[in-house]
Amino acid sequence: MVFLLISLPVLHLVTLAMLLIATLEKSWWVWTDSEIRDLWYNCFHNNATETWMCASTNESGLTTFAACLIFTFHRKEILNDSRDLAKGRFGYCFILAWLCVPLLLISGVLYVHLRKKQ
Repeated sequence: MVFLLISLPVLHLVTLAMLLIATLEKSWWVWTDSEIRDLWYNCFHNNATETWMCASTNESGLTTFAACLIFTFHRKEILNDSRDLAKGRFGYCFILAWLCVPLLLISGVLYVHLRKKQ
């Protein structure tokens, strides 16, 4: 019981950190190592200046889970590029955000379990 009480806040903090990283980083879809796109920016790496050049995409007030779900099923419309999507891949931020989903479900189940024990 004590283990569950300690693990629940730790699980919440770890999941919160993972979601924060997933939403702030720019690696949701990767075409090459010098061209990436997330929900808010389309970025290109400028070799001459060794900096990232980012242009804003359409913004919307979505939560991370909804953004993951929408990005998974509608990436063709979101990316709306003339390039072939088969040449790209999901970035680590996309995968990190999806890893948070089962962690949040486990966290919810633990919370309900602990509330019923009281």
